[in-house]
Amino acid sequence: MGAGFFLPAMHIDTLIHARWLLPVVPDTVLEHHSLAVQNGKIIDLLPSEQASSRYTATTTVNCDQHAVLPGLINAHTHAAMNLLKGLADDLPLMTWLNEHIWPAEQQWLSEQFVHDGTRLAIAEMLRSGTTTFNDMYLYPEVAANCVRHTGIRAVIGLIVIDFPTPWARDADEYLSKGLALFDELKAETRITAAFAPHAPYTVADAPLRRVATLAHELSLPVHIHLHETAHEVASAEQQNGQRPIERLRELGLLNRNLLAVHMTQLNDDDINIAADHRINVVHCPESNLKLASGICPTAALIEAGINVTLGTDSSASNNDLDMFSEMRTAALLGKGFSDNAAALPAAKVLEMATINGARALGLENRIGSLEKGKWADVIAVDLAQVETQPVYDPRSALVYSAARHHVEHVWVAGKALLTRRQLTTLDSDELLTRAAGWRDKILAQSPQSKGVSG
Repeated sequence: MGAGFFLPAMHIDTLIHARWLLPVVPDTVLEHHSLAVQNGKIIDLLPSEQASSRYTATTTVNCDQHAVLPGLINAHTHAAMNLLKGLADDLPLMTWLNEHIWPAEQQWLSEQFVHDGTRLAIAEMLRSGTTTFNDMYLYPEVAANCVRHTGIRAVIGLIVIDFPTPWARDADEYLSKGLALFDELKAETRITAAFAPHAPYTVADAPLRRVATLAHELSLPVHIHLHETAHEVASAEQQNGQRPIERLRELGLLNRNLLAVHMTQLNDDDINIAADHRINVVHCPESNLKLASGICPTAALIEAGINVTLGTDSSASNNDLDMFSEMRTAALLGKGFSDNAAALPAAKVLEMATINGARALGLENRIGSLEKGKWADVIAVDLAQVETQPVYDPRSALVYSAARHHVEHVWVAGKALLTRRQLTTLDSDELLTRAAGWRDKILAQSPQSKGVSG
């Protein structure tokens, strides 16, 4: 009766063929599916046979032994502190901070320190499958430039502390500089901002109230350490008769824009307050374990309806930025702490490392899952290795068997930043040379240098 119409294949930027495609939203596993990317965004997810006839691409990547999934979101970092990795290990938090880390920062902190440390951290994160990180550190404008030039995505913390540092004198100057940076970042597509008051014990009521007001006016997240140690909570109760979360409630900071980091010291009332105000919790299991700070009751928080995501904290306290390791530790710790082997299943932990992080940062409409219209922040993990075979469920393989060295490809906004394990925007040899130079300088002045050679 009439000939059918032949539609020519659409030419696109990138076509990724996957053995397993894990959108995360919805929680499903799509076998032998492909991802079509144009102008940095996902335009289609479809069976690979259909993709090959529907699209031609400038770049076609065959990931026929890989799980392809959203890039991981590290919801709590101090990126520049990569240069302090291993400087002061096996110490409790306040000893670690007061006697080692803060003195080292006071001596060495500079724009160059932040530049070199942040680039080293970005390289480690990209090689670990992290495509977005939420940072809290001094000289945030330097970190933003590192993000701009390396292609990764980040939320840059507008840090606030009461005491002086080489970057600012007092809370007013921190806020003034932070707001100026926020204005500079408005035109960026891969860089957003969050207010980052360090902790309740380092920021007074007046600047915290101002942060609450500004965050509401500008619709920005607020990123803060909270209930990290028993000492922090006990000191707060002794000083003002309130637990830190109660104080933040009075100051107007508890809402869906708050990222409360650590939350290891929680009673039932604390959890109810967090749930009532729909705050987000950033779980940093390995840093908390290493510093013996406590354990975040993730299963109870999730049961209460609280959005829980994952972060590594800094390499100075972890000592890595490995979100694969963090996922595995979070899953196992959640089961052991709740005495429930069904707590934190692999699919839930993948959500914590992807879409939950996007939700906490207000970016869930842009990243965190493989959906049409979102930025193509994507990773491909090789599961055809001795360590990962056989694969019955790729979600379980990713959380319980895979490691960061199985990440083979990374794209951010459709741009390849890691190809067959090779960084495309960073020079590994240069990073290693700079890291060694900082090690030699810091070690020469460190009390730990006595008896250490090599």
